[in-house]
Amino acid sequence: MCGIKHLPGCLPILASAFLSARLFFRGETWDYRSLLADVNRLANGLLTQGIRKGDRVAIMLPNCPQYVVAYYGILAAGAIVVQVNPMSTANELAYFLRDSGAKALILAEPFLPQLAALQKQRQELKSIVVPVSAASSAEQEGELTYAQLLSLGQPVSPEIAQSADDVAVLQYTGGTTGRSKGAMLTHRNLLANAYQVYDMFGGEQETQDRVLNVLPLFHVYGMTVGMNAALLGGSLMIILPRFDLQETLETIRETRPTIFPGAPTMYVAINAHPQAEAYGISSIRLCISGSAPLPVEVIKAFEAKTQGTILEGYGLTEAAPATHFNPLDKRKPGSIGKPLVSTEAKVVDLADGTREVPPGEPGELIVRGPQVMAGYWNMPEETKTALRDGWLYTGDIATRDEEGYYFIVDRKKDMIIASGYNVYPREVEEVLYRHPAIQEAVVIGVPDAYRGETVKAIIVVKKGAALAEDEVIAFCRQQMAAYKVPRVVEFRASLPKTAVGKILRRALKEELGREGSAG
Repeated sequence: MCGIKHLPGCLPILASAFLSARLFFRGETWDYRSLLADVNRLANGLLTQGIRKGDRVAIMLPNCPQYVVAYYGILAAGAIVVQVNPMSTANELAYFLRDSGAKALILAEPFLPQLAALQKQRQELKSIVVPVSAASSAEQEGELTYAQLLSLGQPVSPEIAQSADDVAVLQYTGGTTGRSKGAMLTHRNLLANAYQVYDMFGGEQETQDRVLNVLPLFHVYGMTVGMNAALLGGSLMIILPRFDLQETLETIRETRPTIFPGAPTMYVAINAHPQAEAYGISSIRLCISGSAPLPVEVIKAFEAKTQGTILEGYGLTEAAPATHFNPLDKRKPGSIGKPLVSTEAKVVDLADGTREVPPGEPGELIVRGPQVMAGYWNMPEETKTALRDGWLYTGDIATRDEEGYYFIVDRKKDMIIASGYNVYPREVEEVLYRHPAIQEAVVIGVPDAYRGETVKAIIVVKKGAALAEDEVIAFCRQQMAAYKVPRVVEFRASLPKTAVGKILRRALKEELGREGSAG
């Protein structure tokens, strides 16, 4: 993999992989040769609609075969994919379309109301509708349908000159640290990261591998690990529209997946299911965990059920996304592992941002490699802040041990300062997950007149279990320093999450702020 920095554009290589694998969706199977023909039809159809190289085309679809075709078809046309969360409101959709300057939008029919709310402002926007049933109303509304677009193009690859450094995808950040920014991911970024993930699997992923995709493909994690790397490896790609525990377990029983990229909350949910083993989850030999820290207790419980292996990794939108993974042959639970091939990483002083700190000392994690974005779309100042001398500043606090394994402590913005002491929420959460009655937990800082901030734990209790605030506090006191122990405990039936299953710590903080203002 030494030549990874000199790879050509991603589309030609990924297109060749189409010929050796399959896609499964809700009882039906497509061979990739047929999908590739549709990719070319869609690309040529876009060209008939005036889409040219460098134009932005947005996708607003759930996981489905049409998503795969649209994604690669846009790239084949030389255009740039703009990823849009299907759960976006009309205002959010308007922002993505306005900021990216998208000329077309491929969306599922149920999302037409969001589009209608802003259509008057975007008269020039071409919309292509993917019907969800035979009784589609798209034609009556004057929209171009997905089938009509395919009928306009030939099943041959359009000859569009493309460079490895052309922007392929505008991947918008989750907005967890402010206004959502469009990370410019190039063909080189995407192909490099697909190869890096493939290499992380040991380079042994073969056509008999079956990859379960419940992660949303519009999310950078699902896009790369679940789709691009699976396609590159010639695997069977099993797609579900979203993570529904029962549907996921039934699909596992039907398709016997061997690789399962997921988020910690998915593994927590499977652990909590009393009959998960009865669905054949032992077929899963390898799980990839990302998007949020994975508590060690969750790893132990899941691996006991499946006899498989969970590899915790790390990534971010700006790096397409993967930068670190635990090696298959030598894991360290609780660690994000080591940098991927062709990737460099350092932990630097939080104050000066350049001095590398010694092993064991917390600092900001910075990374450099072929998967790191070209910058933020139309945001030069934000780009200068994030990219310095080729290094991507992640905003995450990490440590490195003597063996070169990295550990995420927390985000800089999430650190709690209580009575002058630094409290890292993940450290407290790791302890909370050890309690047998706790299913999910998140820790935030809340204002405190005396301490400045104090630690609050928000907890979801396992079904059938009972737990009191004083029990949680007593449990924590036995296992951590007094200043880290939660002083406030709140119990909830569920926690807010992103589409990929990451607990929305920021939403809880904002909710607390609103309550404080109202009081």
